[in-house]
Amino acid sequence: MTTPTTERQLPVQELERVTIRFAGDSGDGMQVTGTQFTRTAAVFGNDISTFPDYPAEIRAPAGSLPGVSGFQISFSSSDIHTPGDQPDVLVAMNPAALRANVGDLPPGGALIVNTDAFTGPNLTKVGYAANPLEDGSLGAFTVFEIPISTLNARALEGLEMTSKQVDLTKNFFALGVMFWLYERSMDPTISWIDDKFGKRPIIAEANKRALKAGYAFGETTEIFHTSYRVAPAHLAPGTYRNITGNEAAALGFVAAALKAGRPLFYGSYPITPASDILHQLSGYKHFGVTTFQAEDEIAAIGSAIGASYGGAIGLTGTSGPGIALKSEAMGLAVMTELPLAIVDVQRAGPSTGMPTKNEQSDLLQVMFGRNGDSPMPVVAPATPGECFDLAFETVRLALKYMTPVVFLSDAFLANGSEPWAIPEVDSLPDLSVPNRTEAEGFQPYSRDPLTLARPWAVPGTPGLEHRIGGLEKADVTGNVSYDPDNHHRMTELRAAKVAGIAADIPALEVFGPEHGELLVLGWGSTYGAIRSAVERLLAQGRSVAHAHLRHLNPFPANTEQVLRSYRRVLIPEVNLGQLLLLIRARYLVDAVGYDRVRGKPFRIAEIEDEVVRLLEDGGDAR
Repeated sequence: MTTPTTERQLPVQELERVTIRFAGDSGDGMQVTGTQFTRTAAVFGNDISTFPDYPAEIRAPAGSLPGVSGFQISFSSSDIHTPGDQPDVLVAMNPAALRANVGDLPPGGALIVNTDAFTGPNLTKVGYAANPLEDGSLGAFTVFEIPISTLNARALEGLEMTSKQVDLTKNFFALGVMFWLYERSMDPTISWIDDKFGKRPIIAEANKRALKAGYAFGETTEIFHTSYRVAPAHLAPGTYRNITGNEAAALGFVAAALKAGRPLFYGSYPITPASDILHQLSGYKHFGVTTFQAEDEIAAIGSAIGASYGGAIGLTGTSGPGIALKSEAMGLAVMTELPLAIVDVQRAGPSTGMPTKNEQSDLLQVMFGRNGDSPMPVVAPATPGECFDLAFETVRLALKYMTPVVFLSDAFLANGSEPWAIPEVDSLPDLSVPNRTEAEGFQPYSRDPLTLARPWAVPGTPGLEHRIGGLEKADVTGNVSYDPDNHHRMTELRAAKVAGIAADIPALEVFGPEHGELLVLGWGSTYGAIRSAVERLLAQGRSVAHAHLRHLNPFPANTEQVLRSYRRVLIPEVNLGQLLLLIRARYLVDAVGYDRVRGKPFRIAEIEDEVVRLLEDGGDAR
């Protein structure tokens, strides 16, 4: 073991849950720091939930507010659903990080600062008239002032490195301090450093020295009077790994392709926050995965449709701006009735918006953002781990019903992580759908009487030649048709095919009482905050329940029954009420919305307070 033995015998405080936020300049390695603490907590056996917060500017000026990068992790000895509302500990590597994040730190919270960065120019750059470490403005917090840069440079003396290279390792010094403070082993991170920098031995040695120096500082300094311990969580038996939503989605699509017995083709154009799926899938060539980085979004979806026509599982991925560009080709996939998986990892808009910030404002876009009546199924995971399940479900629906399907994730799910129980491959259902090979009686738009799916006939199959394209098809024959009655019938058939999926998806489940005063209905990444708030309210004896939609088109068959089992329905969304609009229109239920569009996920306390206000005041949501 590389973790040193603690010489000072400090009291150890047992905690159920701790939330830490690492914050610094975009070049300070805060994402690496947070990720390594997350990996270590996962290896220890804690339940974890993370929220990486990337700066939107690619090269913001060093030490500026737009360049602040953050990573929040909550780790616990019990089941948790969110990365926490407020940090218990804020590690601020410079004045910009402090200014951008100190407002979220509750009174009494711990604040660890790199005093070396609090120079006059850095303070002026972010609008501090005086040094907050000296003017008493931080009196509400427990402040630990550490000259991290100086101590780190001292630990790296003798290595042939520039001062800039030395400074880049200070994040590992801060990580070492936190490992000591929360009784975490350095071993997983040291192994990671060896793997990551094995071909650059000086860099590897520098990072390991920095990490150990930070740990040793925690051991020997007298500024800390307590260390803390968070016991392992009691998770269900199984093999777990820490996984982000994008990683889980990529694995879900690969697993679905294997269970379908078909190659997977991913045509994509890089776009935040969906790019990680392309990176992940590009490493799975040995599983029959082909990745294609196209010159633009239109070429990306065109290539995926072509792959589906050729008998592969066609997959394309993007974010909201890319969906706008793909919309015509999405209509083509509807008209040709080919299986296609379309990933939309939502981000704040409109237009370029805030590329690295969270939002769930593409629901109406993927539902209706195409010309003509062109319905397609829409599924939405609720947690990072669920991205695997819903990616698998996306392919299942696409193959079974010969239709394009939208997988609607968002930046919070894509970048956040949690422990994920790795499923047994044999437990996953068979998704195989045979190609049509028999020429006798073949009609390209004949339909399965149960699913209304047309046969999948791939090019080169003798006797199965047929027309394909965006012009309206004649029923059964697939010939180009301008007949008004045929167009009406085909439009109805395509809509009925999607609507019929309601009989093939799970019922909407309710957490809490089956009848009562208030139902909180959500979708997507609002799950964690809603579930946590409802758990708290139920413990207080409130008449409240939670239902969360994973299938957004069609809705589960029992959705109306669930909605009408409560006197009021509240729908929190990180948009201006898009699900609310659909629910009110479809079921004529007088639901009310609770909307926050700030580029950040909901806090538990926000939803809890809104539910209490509705229960006690009976008014409309704000």
